[in-house]
Amino acid sequence: MSDALKHECGVAMLRLLKPLEFYKEKYGTSFYGLKKMYLLMEKQRNRGQDGAGMANIKLNTPPGKRYISRKRSTTENPIQDLFAQINKRFIDLEESNPKKLDDINWLKNNMPFTGELFLGHLRYGTYGGNSIEQCHPFLRQNNWKTRNLALAGNFNMTNVDELFGQLTDLGQHPKEKSDTVTIIEKIGHFLDEENINIYQKYKEKLSKKEISKKIEQEIDIQNILSNSSKHWDGGYVMCGLFGHGDAFALRDPNGIRPAYYYFDDEVVVVASERPVIQTAFNVLQDKVKEIDRGHALIVKKDGKVSIKEVLKPLPRKACSFERIYFSRGNDKDIYNERLNLGRQIFNKVLSAIDKDLKNTVFSYIPNTAEVSYFGMVQEASNYLNTVKSEKLKSLGSNPKIDEINKIMDISPRAEKIAIKDAKLRTFITSDVNRDDLVAHVYDITYGKVSSTDNLVMIDDSIVRGTTLKHSIIRILDRLGPKKIVVVSSAPQIRYPDCYGIDMAILGDFIAFQAAISLLKEKKMEGVIDSVYKKCKAQIDLPKEEMKNYVKEIYSPFSPEQISLKISEILTPKEVNAEVEIIYQSIEDLHISCPNHTGDWYFTGDYPTPGGNKVVTKAFINFVEGNKSRAY
Repeated sequence: MSDALKHECGVAMLRLLKPLEFYKEKYGTSFYGLKKMYLLMEKQRNRGQDGAGMANIKLNTPPGKRYISRKRSTTENPIQDLFAQINKRFIDLEESNPKKLDDINWLKNNMPFTGELFLGHLRYGTYGGNSIEQCHPFLRQNNWKTRNLALAGNFNMTNVDELFGQLTDLGQHPKEKSDTVTIIEKIGHFLDEENINIYQKYKEKLSKKEISKKIEQEIDIQNILSNSSKHWDGGYVMCGLFGHGDAFALRDPNGIRPAYYYFDDEVVVVASERPVIQTAFNVLQDKVKEIDRGHALIVKKDGKVSIKEVLKPLPRKACSFERIYFSRGNDKDIYNERLNLGRQIFNKVLSAIDKDLKNTVFSYIPNTAEVSYFGMVQEASNYLNTVKSEKLKSLGSNPKIDEINKIMDISPRAEKIAIKDAKLRTFITSDVNRDDLVAHVYDITYGKVSSTDNLVMIDDSIVRGTTLKHSIIRILDRLGPKKIVVVSSAPQIRYPDCYGIDMAILGDFIAFQAAISLLKEKKMEGVIDSVYKKCKAQIDLPKEEMKNYVKEIYSPFSPEQISLKISEILTPKEVNAEVEIIYQSIEDLHISCPNHTGDWYFTGDYPTPGGNKVVTKAFINFVEGNKSRAY
């Protein structure tokens, strides 16, 4: 994606099922868990670069010994810094007393991050700041092991106000009004309640010390999560560790956010992406499963693993942006889906270049669009094979070899045209000089495009179009093509996301800007006023009763009309080439990604009631000139 866009976080959870000595003997290291966590997190670094954190819990530690460890970092390279902090104690130990590194019992009793349960998090700050206090995992601490909770997740809630109000109604006083604090306190409330219920059950029969053991054995994680999540509205994968050794990973009822797991007799592992687990543990794809929507993977202290329904599953609306851009493309299915995105949009490209493949150069920007580019070029090759067959037939029964070779040499002109040279820092404050600096973020390959050529560049998606206008189109125009065709492998982004992607302000979207411009050009401002009044009229209704009236802003126009206006808005005046911007259709998106039908940012069809509340507030903010978020 050429536009800078922050998005979904990543999680990694690991439970070692064998005694720690087992891993030392089999794998030759006292730090098997730490090494695997580093792999799980580093292989998901695409999911969050604002911060990283990890918590660790030791099982069966004696009283007086620390059993919870946590480190977090918000430095420029947070994963590396996080593990540098953790490893420093072991490096110092290696210098002072190297024999201790092989003593598992001593390490567990004296060194942090030597327990059996790990929870890692990679953060993109889509809301709020990026201070260390906002970095996961969060801790809710207590002097009773069974009341301790470490929580990390990939989530965003649309109804924080409502959830916050429920906590204050219970008499709580949360330290801040954020979804993370609200969620951990919500789970914590029902965790406390579960502890109390079990205590009451045994208080006349057992000692308090004995009751603590009973609580560890009988605590019902499924019940805690069912009660906690009853009123949650959002997309989430929530992972938690309890101080005594139970753990869980919970997925939202629509399956909006991704979650995968694998377990055998040695480990239980959860991650946001499937190939991460495959790589870290060298297992085949079919061994890695998805956590079912509305279900939790629960690991008890004794190592028993189960999948429990927490909330009734709703229609699957798994995020399609995961497939288009966010997840790494080395997942087998994602790779094929991105190929299909490129294939499906080729007919639109063919129309844009008037079928003139001889004078067309194909390329891509940025690197994450490479797989879709392969699909587009493959479809171009298929098209040319048909053309070549027709030409060969026209040669008659006795063709000349050079005529055959000339036809067989026809192929798409595929080149690497744009290269991201460096991350240039905008240290110059004036707008004019900043734009000039941004215009040099990408460099280009000279000598491959002529004045008679069309230049087709495929991008993952076009959200705001800022980088296109201020940088990419100007750079490509230096090559002197006849026409520049910018291709978005995703449909037009028309509506805010409220489930973890940093797309919150309607006025930022180039598709929305284009629709508003068309309404004004055609003297249809009344539509804007009508939608505003409808939004204002329902803003105080329960979210379940709200509708997405913002769809009416787009309904007078075809996607092609809006794309044409986008092309006009994003073409700098000084550019000589004709510029056309084309988008994937919703239908072809679903053909390409059939199992990930979450498309609310394209269609406005939100999977939860909170989505309609967010888009309503976002439109009101736009009309009133309020630049704040709608959630």
